[in-house]
Amino acid sequence: MQRFLRWIDSRLVLIVSGVAVFAVACAPGGSGGAEEPDAVPTATIAATEAATATRAATPTVTSDAAAPADEELPAGVARSFSTDFSQHSIPFNEILSGGPPKDGIPAIDSPSFVSVSEADEWLNDVEPVTVLEHGGETRIYPYQILTWHEIVNDVIGDRPVAVTFCPLCNTAIAFDATVDGMALDFGTTGRLRYSNLLMYDRQTESWWQQATGEAVIGEFTGERLTFLPAATVSWAEAQDTYPDAPVLSRDTGHRRNYGQNPYTGYDNINSSPFLYDGPLPPGELPAMARVTTVELNGEAVAYPNEVLEEVVVVNDTVGGVDVVVFWQPGVASALDSSVISAGRDVGTSAVFERTLDDQTLTFVADGDTIQDEQTGSTWSVLGEAVDGELAGQQLQPVVKVDHFWFSWAAFRPETRIFQP
Repeated sequence: MQRFLRWIDSRLVLIVSGVAVFAVACAPGGSGGAEEPDAVPTATIAATEAATATRAATPTVTSDAAAPADEELPAGVARSFSTDFSQHSIPFNEILSGGPPKDGIPAIDSPSFVSVSEADEWLNDVEPVTVLEHGGETRIYPYQILTWHEIVNDVIGDRPVAVTFCPLCNTAIAFDATVDGMALDFGTTGRLRYSNLLMYDRQTESWWQQATGEAVIGEFTGERLTFLPAATVSWAEAQDTYPDAPVLSRDTGHRRNYGQNPYTGYDNINSSPFLYDGPLPPGELPAMARVTTVELNGEAVAYPNEVLEEVVVVNDTVGGVDVVVFWQPGVASALDSSVISAGRDVGTSAVFERTLDDQTLTFVADGDTIQDEQTGSTWSVLGEAVDGELAGQQLQPVVKVDHFWFSWAAFRPETRIFQP
């Protein structure tokens, strides 16, 4: 009961503070007016993200041709989208306005890239980046750009992809952007569900839940995007491992303070998520605890980063698949300090299958060094044997997603929380 009361109290504080920042955003010179998205002052974008919203009337979940008479869309939605709202798998009253309008946070549709040496002029060694490999190509997407745009529509190895980041949930996810043979590209709806980004595809204007990759409204309702393995590592690790990889350029066509964090202090473990209106997270983890999550063959597991920092290596079995979780320090939080490179060290994790050439390996940590017990080979956080008998071998990556606990638990409440 005390835990529940603390949760309610934090929600009330959040509502009050949300009203305050909404007032700031709508003040003269703020982002509450009718300016074009590119003209929104960078200092007020975070405020509009945190703005509170009025919930729609309570609906019934339906996918019938016509919505019940008492079911209403959030104000202004129907005028902005050509979505088939008669098809949906979620109640409309779970949708909240994040503040910005449709495409108010602009996706990057024609990304340009620079060399590692050029990017090194404006990236700090500890800054987080997402690395995506496919079809023999590797590309690097800095968080300092993803934080401001949330979606990058790209093509890598002839595959259309969407590289996404929801700052409110700390979820960086890469998707295969092809569904039923149709190549999709995505924009931001300006709406949230459980604090998580709701994207829309520009081909059918169906709405997609970023955390799950599922279409929840529109023609594609019930379809799921395929997750792609994407690693979050420090810039130092990325440039050392992939010296020839193209890096997403800051020349995006939009005016943003790249390198600065518009969500200063958001990931404080004692704070509450902005605009979260969902179930109380189960278990004893704080809502804002960082977790590494894996889902295989119907089993979901969350590895608290606080635990990973202590043990460095976890040998586990998820959904009948033998996996290993690696941990490495040296990565700054993108949601802590006002300058990303000054964020506290939150480290990073990666997950791989433990079976290599029909041999199941067991991994151990000696300080920050990771070795397998079978051959004594040394491994990097990116799953490559860098020394020993297996040098040059690569473990098969497993899709994992970093979340704040509240975000993952809202969609996967049955999750097993790993304990040593």
